[in-house]
Amino acid sequence: MHAIEELAAFVADHPEGALPEAAQESASLLVADLIGATAAGLDSRLAIAARAAAEQLYGSGPAGIWLTGSKLSVAGAAMANAAAASALDIDDGHRGAAGHAGAGVIPAAFAVGQALDASDARIFDAIALGYDVALRVATSRPTPTIETYSSGRWVNYGVAAAAGRLLGLDAAALAHAMAIAGAEGPISYPMGTSKYQGSTVKEVIPPAVVAGLTGAYRARAGATGPRDLLDRDDRFTRSVLTGGLGERWWLQDCYLKPYACCRYMHAAVDAILALREPGKPILSLRIETFPRGLGLANERAPQTLEGGQYSYYFSCALAAIHGAAALQPVDPAHLRDPQVLELAARIELSAHDDFAAAFPKSTPCRVIIDQGEGPRSLSVPYPLGDVANPMNRAQVTEKFRRIGAASVAPDWQDAILTALDGLTHAGFRPLFAALGTQPARLRLVSTGEG
Repeated sequence: MHAIEELAAFVADHPEGALPEAAQESASLLVADLIGATAAGLDSRLAIAARAAAEQLYGSGPAGIWLTGSKLSVAGAAMANAAAASALDIDDGHRGAAGHAGAGVIPAAFAVGQALDASDARIFDAIALGYDVALRVATSRPTPTIETYSSGRWVNYGVAAAAGRLLGLDAAALAHAMAIAGAEGPISYPMGTSKYQGSTVKEVIPPAVVAGLTGAYRARAGATGPRDLLDRDDRFTRSVLTGGLGERWWLQDCYLKPYACCRYMHAAVDAILALREPGKPILSLRIETFPRGLGLANERAPQTLEGGQYSYYFSCALAAIHGAAALQPVDPAHLRDPQVLELAARIELSAHDDFAAAFPKSTPCRVIIDQGEGPRSLSVPYPLGDVANPMNRAQVTEKFRRIGAASVAPDWQDAILTALDGLTHAGFRPLFAALGTQPARLRLVSTGEG
């Protein structure tokens, strides 16, 4: 049996509504976190452009564009919501996968679920199964063979699985759905070919969502795909890909992100926040990290929010000067902040042997800071939000209120959070209703970065 067929049988045949309570709670928390990320990214240039393109390309339909009051086709809504959810790099991720499943799987499951008026159990199942497939595909890749860490290279498999489950595809059709999605998913940029982190291309999640949905709907119509895509032992470790299906749920191993920057630097930000003495001058700041961290664009003076998200220098200088709130989310005005840019120009960044083998399983950092009383040092092995250092529901709620404040008025936040808190017992319809209303928006224009 091909690996895709084994995954497809698991997705198609898992009993409806049999998701364990702990996995359902994890799904609920991940949904809450992603809606917050979407609120934060809603008025970014990336998200505004995606909504405009989705309307022009895919047209109107039954699926909601979150927080706008608009509805588009399944593909249009899922693509636009995925773009907003991933715009500020504050969406959930997974260490083994070294990327983000939720910004693809959840918008797809919501769009298809709304279009089909699917039951709550089926939507929960689709989310959990979509995460499982996406994260297994990503994590099964041997590190030396990985050409790019863009999540769009593998989230399309999870989207096809989630959509196919909601469409009621049998195992044979689901295998073709994932095979089509995998064969036709975005190529992205192989590492070393471009310093593309400063553009709105980023993780190529939105086109991966379209590819995954296309695979599921085409398979339902009888199309076929290359089912041997995941069978190469030198490219995918079969024991990771299909081992222990249903024994544990991979979405329970996801991390959450308190700061709107690449996860690579979150441990450094945590260390800086613990060490900094606000108001005192920073004489020197050194960051020691894992080798892969030096592969980011790491612009000292980024011109866009995307460039800042992929820069240790900028994000860590911002945290050191202005504290955690400055990364929750990032105000584009800070791209021209003279204090931040001055410190970013002086920060030392290097890979350290202590962390040479850490990535992708962990993203530790060490910070050495001198504010006039000699160097002080702190190492952080697991940044806030990691499975070993988790954020609880109250912290996720606080994050939602803080990062969504510029786009969603307080009374509207209350309505959305009430629906999110009731997700496991009241289901998705109250949330769809809350996301689909359009009270007075606090901001209706682009953030204007760049």
